Amino acid sequence: MDQLACIRTFVRVADLSSFTRAADALGVSRAQVSTQVSELERHLRCQLLHRTTRRVGMTADGAEYLARCRQILAQLEDADETLRRSRLSVHGRLRVDVPVVFGRALLTPALPRFQARYPDLQLEVQFNDRRIDLIAEEVDLAVRVGAVREPHLVARRVVTSRLVTCASPEYLRAHGIPQEPEELRRHRLIAHLSASNRRAQKWVFQRGSVRRRLSPPFSVAFNSVDAQVSASIRGAGIMQAMDLVVAEALVAGKLTAVLQDWSAPGASISVVCRAPVHNSPRTRAFADFASELLQQYRARVDGLLAG
Repeated sequence: MDQLACIRTFVRVADLSSFTRAADALGVSRAQVSTQVSELERHLRCQLLHRTTRRVGMTADGAEYLARCRQILAQLEDADETLRRSRLSVHGRLRVDVPVVFGRALLTPALPRFQARYPDLQLEVQFNDRRIDLIAEEVDLAVRVGAVREPHLVARRVVTSRLVTCASPEYLRAHGIPQEPEELRRHRLIAHLSASNRRAQKWVFQRGSVRRRLSPPFSVAFNSVDAQVSASIRGAGIMQAMDLVVAEALVAGKLTAVLQDWSAPGASISVVCRAPVHNSPRTRAFADFASELLQQYRARVDGLLAG
């Protein structure tokens, strides 16, 4: 016996004083309504309703039980509504991991806007250029550059960033402008250390069907994109960095792009989260916000570089 279903049917019969009208209201047969009330009476070992051919009335036990049933159904409805509101509201704690450049340049300035939208959300943000294990470090969501291969993560690919080879105008005046990728071996190079193996990342160039993959000796290598860009602006050498990172410096004349006849591979930027939490309101809220920031900045950079 489904006691809750039987209670709902009993209350509807009591409200309408009719098995037939209760059956119509519930969208079931009169026989099913009668069976459910009878099952409830057998379970309780007492009669709840007086049945005649003309009307349905309450017994004393039935009237007392009806009052209790109304309280139970009201509490159940309130519990359902409370949970629905909780699922729809954005509250609680969210732990987030983002690249340093994204956090400094985009997220931090926009935080007041996010807080205004979701005042009940407690946000814990760590700036990190290292690719972390979200499960091991108990992080809910991360902004990732590059491919996402972990099967336990849900990824939302947001934008693509292109690599730009560039240096300061002062450095290029002093050391010359490379015309071919192989000429980079004669220059001071600023490399970026891979977060996964701490090795300097290879530089890849393509022009038509010709592809060059270089591991030129570097003058200095950083595990921080911020440090890499800062050093290049100050004349330390040539670097490769995402256009999203160096666009403003290029437009301001602090950096100059070189080897523009050659394209460098781009990298996707994704919002990723652990599968168990990817559909929670707070996770969706931050994922949407981070995606919005990235898409707006991608559009801004495209405008800067085009104009």
